[in-house]
Amino acid sequence: MLHINDLTYRIEGRTILENATAAISTGHKVGLVGRNGTGKSTLLKLIIGDLSPETGGITMMRGASLGHVAQEAPGGDVSIIDWVLSADTERAALLDEAETASDPTRIADIQIRLADIGAHHAPARAAQILAGLGFDEATQQRPCSAFSGGWRMRVALAAVLFLEPDVLLLDEPTNYLDLEGTLWLESYLRSYPHTVLIVSHDRDLLNNAVAHILHLERGQLSLYAGGYDRFERTRRERQRLDLKLKKKQDDERRRIQAFVDRFRAQANKATQAQSRLKALARMEPIAAQVEDRVVPFQFEGPQRALASPLIRFEAASVGYAADAPILTGLDLRLDADDRIGLLGANGNGKSTFAKLLAGRLQAGSGRRIASDKMRVGYFAQHQLDDLPAGQSPYDHMVELMPEETEAKRRARLGTFGFPVEKADTVAAKLSGGERARLLLALATFHRPHLIILDEPTNHLDVDSREALVQALATFEGAVILISHDRHLIEASCDRLWLVDGGSVRVYDEDMAAYRKLLLDQRSQRGKGKTKGAGEPRTDARSQDDGSKDGGAGAAASGGNSKADRAQERRLQAERRAALAPLRQAVQAEERTMSKLTASIARHDEALADVSLYDRAPEKAQKLVRERGRLAKELSEAEERWLTASAAVEEAEQAHV
Repeated sequence: MLHINDLTYRIEGRTILENATAAISTGHKVGLVGRNGTGKSTLLKLIIGDLSPETGGITMMRGASLGHVAQEAPGGDVSIIDWVLSADTERAALLDEAETASDPTRIADIQIRLADIGAHHAPARAAQILAGLGFDEATQQRPCSAFSGGWRMRVALAAVLFLEPDVLLLDEPTNYLDLEGTLWLESYLRSYPHTVLIVSHDRDLLNNAVAHILHLERGQLSLYAGGYDRFERTRRERQRLDLKLKKKQDDERRRIQAFVDRFRAQANKATQAQSRLKALARMEPIAAQVEDRVVPFQFEGPQRALASPLIRFEAASVGYAADAPILTGLDLRLDADDRIGLLGANGNGKSTFAKLLAGRLQAGSGRRIASDKMRVGYFAQHQLDDLPAGQSPYDHMVELMPEETEAKRRARLGTFGFPVEKADTVAAKLSGGERARLLLALATFHRPHLIILDEPTNHLDVDSREALVQALATFEGAVILISHDRHLIEASCDRLWLVDGGSVRVYDEDMAAYRKLLLDQRSQRGKGKTKGAGEPRTDARSQDDGSKDGGAGAAASGGNSKADRAQERRLQAERRAALAPLRQAVQAEERTMSKLTASIARHDEALADVSLYDRAPEKAQKLVRERGRLAKELSEAEERWLTASAAVEEAEQAHV
C-alpha cells in the first residue's frame, strides 16, 4: 500500500532521513515512533507531498486515497456537523447536482453513486464520530467559531475520520483529546478498515490500536511486529545481540592484527600476513549501539514537610462568576503523600478544580483550608504558549537565582536537560518538548509541597514520559495529575478522583474499570442513565474523624475496596520512603563523580603544558600526585555508585 524507497532528506545540512526504506502493507495499523526531533512529522509531510526528498521516493497503490488532519482548525459560522459532512466533496457535489438535474439517466446515475458511497447514512456516521470525540447532539449544531482551537482541531480530526481514506496519517492526535476521547479513538482505529500510520508517544494507544511499530532513528526506518511494549523488548534484544557480536568481531580483528604485526616482516609468513590483511579489510564493521540517554527530571521535595492534610474542602464551590459555580459540594482532603489522578471529560471542570487547589481561584462558598506556608508547583499546557518568546532558559534562571553564580544557574538547568547551547536558546526556537521541560523546571524550582500537572506530556516522547514517571515516584510531596496518558496515571497515581456532574468525588475503581465505565456509557447513550458499580462516591473522610481511611460509616459504604485502596496507598508511601535514601545515595555519588571528573580534567589541562616540567618541576610532580589521588577517588566513587545503584534496583524489585 505505502512504500518508502531509499528516502534522503536534509534540513539546513542536517540529515533527517538517509536512504530510509520501509513498506507498509494494505490494512496494517502502524505506529511511527522515535525521539523528539528525529523527523517523524517531516516524514509525514514527505508522504503527503508538502516536502520533496533529495533522493528516493514514496509510492502508494494506484487510486488509493490519502487523508490527514488539516493544519488549520475550521472556523466560520457553519455548524460542526455540516463542516464534517462538507469534507466529502463528492457527496456534496452529487447532492447539489441532484437538486437541479433533469435528465432521468443522470438522476439515476447520481442516486446509484450516492447509494454506493453511503451518502444517506453519512449524517449519522458523522454524528457518531463527533460524539466519540466529545460533541453531543446539541453541540454538533453550534458553529465552529464558537469553540477554542483545541476543540476545533477535534472537528478537523472528525472530518478526516469521516472521509475514511485508504491511507490515514495522524500526527499526535491525542494532544488535543482528553482521556475519554483518547479511549474512543483507540477503539475506532482498532476497527478502522484501511491502512493507518500514526505518530504518537501514547504507550497505551501504541499497544492497543496498532499491530506494527515503525521506528525512526538516525535517519533509518525499521519495522517491528507488535505493539510498543513488544517493540521495546525486541529492540533491546537486538541491541544486546549486536553488542555481543561486535565484541566477538572486535576480538577477532585484534587477533588478526596481532598476527599481521608479528609476522609481516618474516618472509615465510608474509603471504599469510597479507591474506589476513585482506580479510581484515573485507570484515564489515558492526556499528556500536549508542543509546541516546534521556536526561532525567529532578523534582526536589520541600525543605520542610507540612502536616496532613495539605488542603481540605468543606462544602466548597468554585467558578469564574459568583452566581455561576462550575463545581459545588466539594468535601475532600489532600494529604502530604497523596498521588491523585483527576478523571473526567474535557469541560467538566478538571482545570478549574486544579486552579482551586493551587489557590489561583478562591472558593465561592464553603471553605478551602490550607497552610499559608504551602508551596504549589503548577504546570498547565496552555502556559507553553505564554513563555516569553525572547527569553532563554538561562534568563529565567537569572530571575530565579539573582545572587547565585553563573555556574550554579547552568548546573540547575543541566539537571533538566539544558546544556550550554540550549540554555541560551530563546523560547521561540525551542521545541515543544524543550519548552515543556523548561516549564516543569520553573514550576518545581521552589521545591513545592504539591505539584499540579495539567496535561504535561503532550510534547514529551515515550522515554521522556518514563523519566517523568520516575521523577514523580521519587518526589517527596503530593501530586495532582490530569492526563490522557493512562500509563502515566497508572504508574504515578495511588488514588483517582472523578470530576463529573458539577462536583468532584473519589473514584474507588482502577483505570480498567473507568475505561469499561466509559464504554458502557457510550453504548447506552440515548437509552437512559448508565447504572452500576461504576458510579462515583463522595470522599467519606471528614474533619471530625481526621483519619486517612474514614470512620465506620465510610467502612460500611466503601467495603473492602476502600480498605484495599488505603492499604495500597500505605504500601506506595512506604515504597517511596524506602527508596528515597537509596536514590539520594546514588545522586550523591553522581555529584561526587562529576566533581572529580572536572578536577581531573583541570589537572590534565595543566599537565599538558610541556614547559611546566622545566619551569616548575615540583609543581608538575605535585599535580601528577594529585591527579593520581583524584583518579583513585573517582574509581572508589564509581564502585560506591555501582553498589548504590544495585541497591536501588534490588529495592525496586522487592517492592514490585
